[in-house]
Amino acid sequence: MKRFFQTIVNIFKIEELRKRLLYTFALIVVYRLGSYIVIPGIDASQLASLQAKSSEGLVGLLNMFSGGAFGNASIFALGVMPYISASIVIQLLGVFVPSFQRLQREGESGRRKMNQYTRYLTILILALQGPAYVASLRTTLPAEAFVTTMGSVWYGIFATLILIGGTMFVMWLGERITDRGIGNGISLIIMVGIIARLPQALHLEIVEKLNQTTGGLLMLIVELLILFLVFVGTIALVQAVRKIPVQYAKRIVGNKQYGGVRQYIPLKINAAGVMPIIFAQALMIIPIMFTNFSATKGLAAVFSNTTGFWYNFVYAIMVIVFTYFYTAITVNPTNMAEEMKKNGGFIPGCKPGKKTADYIDTVMSRITLPGSILLAVVAILPAIARLLGVNNQFAPFYGGTSLLILVGVILDTLQQIESQLLMRHYDGLMKTGRLKGRSGM
Repeated sequence: MKRFFQTIVNIFKIEELRKRLLYTFALIVVYRLGSYIVIPGIDASQLASLQAKSSEGLVGLLNMFSGGAFGNASIFALGVMPYISASIVIQLLGVFVPSFQRLQREGESGRRKMNQYTRYLTILILALQGPAYVASLRTTLPAEAFVTTMGSVWYGIFATLILIGGTMFVMWLGERITDRGIGNGISLIIMVGIIARLPQALHLEIVEKLNQTTGGLLMLIVELLILFLVFVGTIALVQAVRKIPVQYAKRIVGNKQYGGVRQYIPLKINAAGVMPIIFAQALMIIPIMFTNFSATKGLAAVFSNTTGFWYNFVYAIMVIVFTYFYTAITVNPTNMAEEMKKNGGFIPGCKPGKKTADYIDTVMSRITLPGSILLAVVAILPAIARLLGVNNQFAPFYGGTSLLILVGVILDTLQQIESQLLMRHYDGLMKTGRLKGRSGM
C-alpha cells in the first residue's frame, strides 16, 4: 500500500505527466457534461420512455457506448460509433482500392489524407443516422416533449445538424486527448461512457435480486464473484498473450547488425485486440439503423434480439472473420520478410523472400484461429449472462466489447504512465516486470 501511494506521488512529481493527466481529466469532464445537454427543443422531463427503450438490445449498446447520451437525447447522442463505422469502411478501401493502398504507403502524409477521408465519411454517416434518430424520438416521446415552433422537417434538419456537430466535437476531444493527454482519446471516451453506466446497472441488479423472495442475495454474491473472476481473468489473459513467444517462428539475425543473437518474430495470438468486436457490433447495428432504431419484425427484429441464437451465431462468425481481416491489415508477412532480408535475418529452413513470407503467413493463420475463437466466446458471454438471469444493463460487463475495452484501455493507459515513470528513473506500476498493454485500438 505504501508503494502504491509513493507511485501516485511520483506521478504528480513529473510536471509533463501531471499536465497530461489533468488535461485528459478536464476533457473527459467536458464530455460527460455534454452527455446531459438535451437537444434544443426537447423537454428533458419527458425522456422516461426513451430511457426505458434504450436499456436493452442493440439500442442499449449504443446507449452504453455513448455513456447514456443516447437515452438522454443529448447533443452527443450518436457518440463515436459513426466514426468507428467510417474507419471500418476506410480500412476496407485500403485493402481493395489501389488508390487507398498508395495512400497507406505514403507514410505520415498518406495517414493525414486517410484521416480526412474518415472524417468526411463520418459526416455522411451522421447525415443518415441523425434523421433516423430524430424520427425515433418522434415515435418514442410524447408530443408534448417537443417544445418548439419549428415544423417537423425543419426541426429534423436542425436536430441533425446539432447531432453532427456533437459527434464531431467528441472526435475532436478524442484527438486532443491523444495528442496532449494520456492514452488513446477515442478509446478513453468509449471506456468512460461504459464506466458511467456501471453504477446504475449495478444498482438495478442489486434491487432486482434483493426483491426476489428466495435466493436473491446468494445469487447476487455469486454474480459479483463471477464478475470479479472474469475481470481478473481477462487481465491475466491479455497480459499472458503478450508474453507468449511463437517457438517455431524463431529467426537468426546476422552478425553485422545484431551479433548473431537468436530472437523472435513479433507475432501475437491476437494482433487485432478489441477491434474485431467493435467492427462486428457496428455492422450489426446497420439493420435497425434503417428502421429508425425500432425493430419489430423481419431481419432487423432478428438482429435486435441480442440473446437469440442467430444474432449470436452471426456475431461470433463476424468476430472471427474480422479478427483475420484486421490481423491481415496490421501484420504484413511480405514486409516482414523484406525487413528480415535487409537486416540479414532468416528463418532456418526457409529461403529469404517469398518462402519466408509464406511461412510467416502460415504461422499467423494458425495462431490467429484460437485467438479469434476465444475473442468470439468473450463477445457472446453477455448473452449467456442474460440467459442465466443477469439484468440486461448489467450483463454487458461480463464480456464482449465492454469488458475488453475496459481491460485494454486501462492496461494501455497504465502502460503509458509506467513508461513515463521508468523514463525518469522512478519505479513502475508493477512490483516485478513490465506492464503489458495491448496494441489493438
